[in-house]
Amino acid sequence: MRKLISFLAIALLATGASAQQDTLKYRISLKDKAATEYSLKKPEKYLSAKAIERRRKQNLPIDSTDLPVCRKYIDEIRKQGVKIVVTGKWDNFVTVSCNDTTLIDRIATLPFVLSTEKVWISPGVGKPSMATERDSVLNQPTIHPDSIYGRAITQIQMSNGDKLHEAGFKGQGMTIAVIDAGFHNVDKITAMQNIRILGTKDFVNQQADIFAESSHGMSVLSCIGMNRPDIMTGTAPEASFWLLRSEDEYSEHLVEQDYWSAAVEFADSVGVDVINTSLGYYSFDDKSKNYKYRDLDGRHALMSRQASHIADKGMILVCSAGNSGAGSWKKITPPGDADNVLTVGAIDKRAVLATFSSVGNTADHRVKPDVVAVGVGSDVIRTDGNQGRANGTSFSSPIMCGMVTCLWQACPTLTAKEVIELVRRSGDRAGFPDNIYGYGVPDMWKAYNDYKSNNK
Repeated sequence: MRKLISFLAIALLATGASAQQDTLKYRISLKDKAATEYSLKKPEKYLSAKAIERRRKQNLPIDSTDLPVCRKYIDEIRKQGVKIVVTGKWDNFVTVSCNDTTLIDRIATLPFVLSTEKVWISPGVGKPSMATERDSVLNQPTIHPDSIYGRAITQIQMSNGDKLHEAGFKGQGMTIAVIDAGFHNVDKITAMQNIRILGTKDFVNQQADIFAESSHGMSVLSCIGMNRPDIMTGTAPEASFWLLRSEDEYSEHLVEQDYWSAAVEFADSVGVDVINTSLGYYSFDDKSKNYKYRDLDGRHALMSRQASHIADKGMILVCSAGNSGAGSWKKITPPGDADNVLTVGAIDKRAVLATFSSVGNTADHRVKPDVVAVGVGSDVIRTDGNQGRANGTSFSSPIMCGMVTCLWQACPTLTAKEVIELVRRSGDRAGFPDNIYGYGVPDMWKAYNDYKSNNK
């Protein structure tokens, strides 16, 4: 993606207007929710009807993590002279921006504050902060009369997801959140116009255009949501989607995990069933924040702690394992180390592991990745509106996500955790899982039939 500053932005920089922009962001972790105005007995005051129903259906408790961050604490922090960026109720934090570190020193002394951590520093004057140009749209995709999936047929057949579709399970009635870096040209690509998009939200920059930012999320969405039988059919073509942006491609800092945490909680609030995130972090612009292998325990990274809550709220997280298998890091990346998530590695269309696919296990010896799907030559839609191919666990994750969504539609009495376990058990290496393929290539048709045989 080109990262250009608009003429307007250049003019503002020339006039010194950038001096008004905050250059620092901090995560303020809080001790408690003692000043809450809410009660666990009245969840309708702070949870949507869909979120409450999801918990009720899966017999999940509403607990203190569901309570909003205390308004009294937020107001007191704001009074110190900082701006509120996002809040996170599950991990109980407030993220703020400012230019003055002495304000953070003052906040640290407040009686309800547990700790403070710098999570972002401005890349500097003159550096871009949002996209201002679009790629040209051709909208001349190749027609494939022989298959509703087009060239994407192999990536669904590998796990027999097409058999779920033939049985009528295409994701209808299910809601998926795609949390990514941007959805370039989704609003202009004719082949994507019948994807059921419920809404969008940008947690990075509310002034940015989510359809001008990165093409990454657009290609990810195409793997799941495409519903043009003569061009391409994704793995959950009749699902509905929320498109959420948490990745800031203009720098790499911990704050992106704060944005991601807020996005996940938003997904919960609007009734999402399944979340796909093809994002992962282990190194940052501030090298002192880089993770070590021992940190991959599902608890060290904010993103991993947040991800570990998702199934407890009745949702399923499908995430990419990472693309570091051939590098010095090699390991999965948070949130892929979290508990009760499906971490997806990449294989080619002959079921051979991609050299770049990150490996496990976690630092506390849990099997990772969980499963694998096609991530070499994955069939996607490009920003010009035509078909293309892409490599990465970024694409094996959504390919799997759509099939998991259809499986859950087919097995509606299961909880999120039960679906995750069912997918693992259906893998072709389930008897002897390893740290390379995990439980292997899942067989979604086998998983569905196992469910039916156990629920006669």
